[in-house]
Amino acid sequence: MKTTKSVMLALAAGLMATAVQAQDLRIGLQDDPDVLDPDQSRTFVGRIVYASLCDKLVDITPDLEIVPQLATGWEWSEDGLQLTMTLREGVVFHDGTPFDAAAVAANIDRSQNLPESRRKSELASITGVEVVDDYTIRFTLGAPDATLLAQFADRAGMMLSPTAADAAGTDFGLAPVCSGPFSFVERIQQDRIVLEAFDDYWNADAINFDTVTFLPIPDTTVRLANLRAGDLDMLERLAATDVASVTADDDLLMEQAVSLGYQGITINVANGEGADSPIGQSELVRQALSLAIDRNVINQVVFEGAFAPGNQPFPPTSPWYNDAYPVPERDVEAARALLEEAGYPDGVDIEVQVANNPVQLQLMQVVQAMAGEAGIRIDIVAKEFATLLSDQSAGAYTASQIGWSGRVDPDGNIHQFMTTDGGINDSGYSNPEVDRLLNEARTSTDMDTRRAAYNAARDILIEDLPIIYLYHVTWIWALDDAIEGFVPYPDGMIRLEGVSMAAE
Repeated sequence: MKTTKSVMLALAAGLMATAVQAQDLRIGLQDDPDVLDPDQSRTFVGRIVYASLCDKLVDITPDLEIVPQLATGWEWSEDGLQLTMTLREGVVFHDGTPFDAAAVAANIDRSQNLPESRRKSELASITGVEVVDDYTIRFTLGAPDATLLAQFADRAGMMLSPTAADAAGTDFGLAPVCSGPFSFVERIQQDRIVLEAFDDYWNADAINFDTVTFLPIPDTTVRLANLRAGDLDMLERLAATDVASVTADDDLLMEQAVSLGYQGITINVANGEGADSPIGQSELVRQALSLAIDRNVINQVVFEGAFAPGNQPFPPTSPWYNDAYPVPERDVEAARALLEEAGYPDGVDIEVQVANNPVQLQLMQVVQAMAGEAGIRIDIVAKEFATLLSDQSAGAYTASQIGWSGRVDPDGNIHQFMTTDGGINDSGYSNPEVDRLLNEARTSTDMDTRRAAYNAARDILIEDLPIIYLYHVTWIWALDDAIEGFVPYPDGMIRLEGVSMAAE
């Protein structure tokens, strides 16, 4: 009896210790993600959730090198028309379906052929997929594609359970099944997304949390207050105006990384009835709006100098930035002259939709004041972010203040936005010469050749302006000081491998 009692006490103590060690991580997001289906989704915050939910064929390092994830190795043919990948063995999806070459083939087929897929243009170069054996897959390309590995490091490379995807169809995002470190538990729109640790994850030893809960809190002030109150453990996109306060707080940590993307104003030029407006139909009006904006003032007033003024899809620090087009100085008189040339001597009225968070609203209010001095009268319409995206996709908008988190390869910042029928070409812009140049940039691995193609495309786009670029952000995270091991990445994602939380 004594032995039995001792064993029971030991077991009870062990269970209590396990309960004490159980850790739940709460992350504050600036927005609520759209549909949780990598083939259909497009939000930045959705990608943050995917970093815990859906492993990819390859990943990146903080220095932007492409490294193995579900694919352990790869080799290109000499002509660049075949990519052969060796896959990680012993991986299963959250529903127990094995991950193998057949699963990869099914995922590529879905990304290319699901009618609602936004990944079609990203994988357009793939003309054939061959299952060589259980853990070897070969992609045949219609032409060399320098961007393909970078695409596989993002949503196009996220692997979904073929069993779940086939059963759910377009409703997959209601209960996504992937192979990442955490599996889906529940989602309540505008409230929370809850994931739990997946015991059979191939790299489970690197995961130190039992659950991770993502909480959309658009108001940056409220988000930070929740962190300070202990209701959050981490938040993404700390407002630049709060940097000094967090730096001075001994209970908080701050991490930063320069982003790969941009923020701007997307103009509806040919996407349904919303394009029927002065700014949608005249590049001169778009040029006038661009000239009316002082990007340096925006950076100082709204972001306290923490970000970089911009006028291109690539930041000034990027090797792909075109020095021939530096950030323009504000010129109100020139803007007025362009409006008159366009046939609007008395100015124009335009509606711009914007996400309903304080930072983006302040940004648009500054733009509104600047544009008004040039005769461009802006009506700001604030919307919940998912609604804004839905309206933008449907063409139910005139202009939209929105950004892009950026990609490792420059193609990811421009091709799908500017080519005819591109997966995220919400402006409806179409120019055959731009199509030719951007497709040409995909087929060369020579940096100079690619840069020349991007520069030639910019020569056209700087005049047509389907997107008016404004600035490039610095990702800023604030964390409870108990968080250890967090590494900032330029893509803005939150990778939880190796991250832990010290006991209080």
